[in-house]
Amino acid sequence: MQSPRAIVDSVEQHPGLPSGPEERFAGYGVMGVPFSSGHILALRHFPASSVGPGYSSVWIRDPAGIWTMHSTTDPGFSCPRYFGSALGAVSTGGISIRWRNDYSFTVEVGEGVDLSWDLTLAATPVTRLLSAVSGAVPDRLWRSRTFLRAMGAVAGPVLGAGHIGLTGRVPNGQSFGARPRRMWIVRESTAHLLGRSLGQAAALPVQDRLGDFWIPQRGIFMIGSSVFQPGG
Repeated sequence: MQSPRAIVDSVEQHPGLPSGPEERFAGYGVMGVPFSSGHILALRHFPASSVGPGYSSVWIRDPAGIWTMHSTTDPGFSCPRYFGSALGAVSTGGISIRWRNDYSFTVEVGEGVDLSWDLTLAATPVTRLLSAVSGAVPDRLWRSRTFLRAMGAVAGPVLGAGHIGLTGRVPNGQSFGARPRRMWIVRESTAHLLGRSLGQAAALPVQDRLGDFWIPQRGIFMIGSSVFQPGG
Protein backbone atom coordinates (compact mmCIF):
# COMPACT_ATOMS: atom_id res chain seq x y z
CA MET A 1 0.00 0.00 0.00
CA GLN A 2 1.22 3.49 -0.81
CA SER A 3 2.20 5.78 2.03
CA PRO A 4 -0.35 8.39 3.19
CA ARG A 5 1.89 11.19 1.94
CA ALA A 6 2.06 9.69 -1.56
CA ILE A 7 -1.73 9.37 -1.73
CA VAL A 8 -2.21 12.87 -0.31
CA ASP A 9 0.09 14.26 -3.03
CA SER A 10 -2.08 12.54 -5.65
CA VAL A 11 -5.28 13.84 -4.05
CA GLU A 12 -3.90 17.39 -4.02
CA GLN A 13 -3.38 17.19 -7.78
CA HIS A 14 -6.56 15.25 -8.65
CA PRO A 15 -9.04 15.44 -5.76
CA GLY A 16 -11.92 13.94 -7.75
CA LEU A 17 -15.22 15.23 -6.38
CA PRO A 18 -17.93 12.55 -6.26
CA SER A 19 -20.83 13.05 -8.64
CA GLY A 20 -24.31 13.98 -7.48
CA PRO A 21 -26.57 16.88 -6.55
CA GLU A 22 -25.30 17.17 -2.96
CA GLU A 23 -22.75 19.64 -1.63
CA ARG A 24 -19.53 17.66 -2.05
CA PHE A 25 -15.97 17.79 -0.69
CA ALA A 26 -12.90 15.66 -1.44
CA GLY A 27 -9.61 15.44 0.42
CA TYR A 28 -8.42 14.11 3.74
CA GLY A 29 -8.60 14.69 7.46
CA VAL A 30 -7.95 13.62 11.00
CA MET A 31 -11.37 12.69 12.33
CA GLY A 32 -10.32 13.76 15.81
CA VAL A 33 -7.63 13.16 18.42
CA PRO A 34 -8.64 13.37 22.09
CA PHE A 35 -5.98 14.37 24.62
CA SER A 36 -5.47 13.76 28.34
CA SER A 37 -6.01 17.51 28.94
CA GLY A 38 -9.63 17.08 27.82
CA HIS A 39 -9.04 18.83 24.50
CA ILE A 40 -9.89 17.38 21.09
CA LEU A 41 -8.21 18.40 17.83
CA ALA A 42 -9.46 17.57 14.34
CA LEU A 43 -8.37 18.50 10.83
CA ARG A 44 -10.09 18.74 7.45
CA HIS A 45 -8.28 19.54 4.21
CA PHE A 46 -10.48 19.62 1.14
CA PRO A 47 -8.65 20.78 -2.01
CA ALA A 48 -11.93 20.34 -3.92
CA SER A 49 -15.36 21.68 -2.96
CA SER A 50 -18.61 22.07 -4.91
CA VAL A 51 -19.69 25.13 -2.88
CA GLY A 52 -16.58 27.30 -2.97
CA PRO A 53 -12.79 27.26 -2.92
CA GLY A 54 -10.87 24.37 -1.41
CA TYR A 55 -9.92 24.90 2.21
CA SER A 56 -8.38 23.60 5.41
CA SER A 57 -10.11 23.65 8.79
CA VAL A 58 -8.89 22.88 12.31
CA TRP A 59 -11.42 22.01 14.99
CA ILE A 60 -10.61 22.54 18.67
CA ARG A 61 -12.68 21.42 21.65
CA ASP A 62 -11.62 22.69 25.07
CA PRO A 63 -11.99 20.71 28.34
CA ALA A 64 -15.31 22.47 29.04
CA GLY A 65 -16.74 21.03 25.83
CA ILE A 66 -16.71 24.28 23.81
CA TRP A 67 -15.87 23.84 20.12
CA THR A 68 -14.18 26.38 17.86
CA MET A 69 -13.40 26.01 14.15
CA HIS A 70 -10.64 27.83 12.29
CA SER A 71 -10.73 27.74 8.47
CA THR A 72 -8.80 29.18 5.57
CA THR A 73 -11.94 30.40 3.83
CA ASP A 74 -15.21 32.08 4.80
CA PRO A 75 -17.31 30.11 7.35
CA GLY A 76 -20.20 30.05 4.88
CA PHE A 77 -18.12 27.89 2.53
CA SER A 78 -16.30 25.70 5.06
CA CYS A 79 -17.06 23.45 8.04
CA PRO A 80 -19.11 26.02 10.04
CA ARG A 81 -21.64 25.90 7.18
CA TYR A 82 -22.73 22.59 8.73
CA PHE A 83 -21.56 22.75 12.35
CA GLY A 84 -21.85 26.46 13.19
CA SER A 85 -24.84 26.24 15.55
CA ALA A 86 -22.81 23.99 17.91
CA LEU A 87 -19.72 26.23 18.00
CA GLY A 88 -18.52 28.76 20.51
CA ALA A 89 -16.51 30.69 17.91
CA VAL A 90 -15.22 30.59 14.35
CA SER A 91 -12.29 32.33 12.70
CA THR A 92 -10.66 32.63 9.29
CA GLY A 93 -6.91 32.63 8.77
CA GLY A 94 -3.85 30.70 7.72
CA ILE A 95 -3.33 26.99 8.40
CA SER A 96 -0.09 25.22 7.55
CA ILE A 97 0.12 21.45 6.89
CA ARG A 98 3.72 20.29 6.44
CA TRP A 99 4.69 16.65 5.85
CA ARG A 100 7.95 15.71 7.60
CA ASN A 101 8.17 12.26 6.01
CA ASP A 102 5.84 9.64 4.46
CA TYR A 103 3.93 9.08 7.71
CA SER A 104 4.38 12.24 9.81
CA PHE A 105 3.16 15.80 9.45
CA THR A 106 2.72 19.03 11.41
CA VAL A 107 -0.31 21.31 11.51
CA GLU A 108 0.11 24.91 12.60
CA VAL A 109 -2.48 27.63 13.15
CA GLY A 110 -1.34 31.13 14.02
CA GLU A 111 -3.15 34.48 14.24
CA GLY A 112 -4.27 34.25 17.86
CA VAL A 113 -4.90 30.49 17.89
CA ASP A 114 -1.22 29.56 18.38
CA LEU A 115 -1.52 25.80 17.75
CA SER A 116 1.33 23.46 16.83
CA TRP A 117 0.24 19.85 16.33
CA ASP A 118 2.46 16.90 15.37
CA LEU A 119 1.06 13.59 14.13
CA THR A 120 2.57 10.25 13.11
CA LEU A 121 0.41 7.74 11.24
CA ALA A 122 0.61 3.95 11.03
CA ALA A 123 -1.07 1.17 9.09
CA THR A 124 -2.42 -1.83 10.98
CA PRO A 125 -3.98 -5.09 9.78
CA VAL A 126 -7.39 -3.58 10.55
CA THR A 127 -6.80 -0.31 8.67
CA ARG A 128 -5.40 -2.24 5.70
CA LEU A 129 -8.49 -4.45 5.63
CA LEU A 130 -10.92 -1.54 5.97
CA SER A 131 -9.06 0.42 3.29
CA ALA A 132 -9.21 -2.55 0.92
CA VAL A 133 -12.94 -2.98 1.53
CA SER A 134 -13.66 0.76 1.20
CA GLY A 135 -11.64 1.02 -1.99
CA ALA A 136 -13.74 -1.73 -3.57
CA VAL A 137 -17.15 -0.32 -2.61
CA PRO A 138 -19.16 0.85 -5.65
CA ASP A 139 -20.52 4.39 -5.72
CA ARG A 140 -24.15 3.27 -5.34
CA LEU A 141 -23.40 1.77 -1.91
CA TRP A 142 -21.79 4.99 -0.69
CA ARG A 143 -25.18 6.59 -1.35
CA SER A 144 -26.95 4.08 0.90
CA ARG A 145 -27.52 5.28 4.46
CA THR A 146 -28.10 1.68 5.51
CA PHE A 147 -24.66 0.70 4.22
CA LEU A 148 -22.99 3.72 5.85
CA ARG A 149 -24.63 2.96 9.21
CA ALA A 150 -23.48 -0.66 9.00
CA MET A 151 -19.94 0.30 8.03
CA GLY A 152 -19.69 2.79 10.89
CA ALA A 153 -21.05 0.23 13.35
CA VAL A 154 -18.34 -2.23 12.31
CA ALA A 155 -15.45 0.22 11.97
CA GLY A 156 -15.78 1.83 15.42
CA PRO A 157 -15.24 -1.30 17.54
CA VAL A 158 -12.59 -2.93 15.32
CA LEU A 159 -10.57 0.31 15.31
CA GLY A 160 -10.99 0.72 19.08
CA ALA A 161 -12.48 4.15 18.42
CA GLY A 162 -15.91 3.92 20.06
CA HIS A 163 -18.85 5.10 17.95
CA ILE A 164 -18.20 6.15 14.34
CA GLY A 165 -21.03 7.87 12.52
CA LEU A 166 -20.71 7.91 8.72
CA THR A 167 -24.21 9.26 8.16
CA GLY A 168 -26.85 11.25 10.01
CA ARG A 169 -27.40 14.96 10.62
CA VAL A 170 -24.99 17.70 11.55
CA PRO A 171 -25.90 20.45 14.06
CA ASN A 172 -27.16 22.86 11.37
CA GLY A 173 -29.68 20.25 10.23
CA GLN A 174 -28.19 18.94 6.98
CA SER A 175 -27.89 15.21 6.42
CA PHE A 176 -24.37 13.99 5.67
CA GLY A 177 -22.52 11.00 4.35
CA ALA A 178 -18.80 10.32 4.86
CA ARG A 179 -17.03 8.15 2.30
CA PRO A 180 -13.61 7.01 3.60
CA ARG A 181 -11.45 5.34 0.93
CA ARG A 182 -8.15 4.90 2.80
CA MET A 183 -7.38 5.08 6.50
CA TRP A 184 -4.57 4.90 9.04
CA ILE A 185 -4.45 5.22 12.80
CA VAL A 186 -2.70 8.13 14.48
CA ARG A 187 0.11 6.29 16.24
CA GLU A 188 1.55 9.33 18.02
CA SER A 189 0.28 12.87 18.51
CA THR A 190 1.47 15.83 20.56
CA ALA A 191 0.20 19.39 20.51
CA HIS A 192 0.82 22.78 22.08
CA LEU A 193 -1.97 25.33 22.27
CA LEU A 194 -1.11 28.86 23.40
CA GLY A 195 2.24 27.48 24.54
CA ARG A 196 0.77 24.71 26.71
CA SER A 197 1.04 20.98 26.07
CA LEU A 198 -2.25 19.12 25.65
CA GLY A 199 -0.70 15.99 27.16
CA GLN A 200 -0.92 12.51 25.73
CA ALA A 201 -3.41 11.29 23.16
CA ALA A 202 -6.01 9.48 25.27
CA ALA A 203 -9.69 8.55 25.06
CA LEU A 204 -12.10 10.88 26.85
CA PRO A 205 -14.23 9.62 29.76
CA VAL A 206 -17.33 10.37 27.62
CA GLN A 207 -17.12 10.30 23.83
CA ASP A 208 -18.13 13.61 22.24
CA ARG A 209 -20.11 14.27 19.08
CA LEU A 210 -21.42 17.10 16.95
CA GLY A 211 -24.92 16.11 15.94
CA ASP A 212 -24.64 12.58 14.58
CA PHE A 213 -20.94 13.02 13.83
CA TRP A 214 -19.10 11.17 16.58
CA ILE A 215 -15.51 12.13 17.37
CA PRO A 216 -13.50 8.86 17.50
CA GLN A 217 -11.89 7.93 20.80
CA ARG A 218 -8.57 7.42 19.03
CA GLY A 219 -6.99 9.32 16.18
CA ILE A 220 -7.94 8.17 12.67
CA PHE A 221 -6.63 9.68 9.44
CA MET A 222 -8.90 9.23 6.42
CA ILE A 223 -8.70 10.05 2.73
CA GLY A 224 -12.02 10.26 0.92
CA SER A 225 -15.00 12.54 0.45
CA SER A 226 -18.06 13.90 2.23
CA VAL A 227 -21.48 14.92 0.97
CA PHE A 228 -24.14 17.11 2.57
CA GLN A 229 -27.76 17.53 1.57
CA PRO A 230 -28.82 21.10 2.43
CA GLY A 231 -31.91 20.99 4.60
CA GLY A 232 -31.98 17.27 3.77
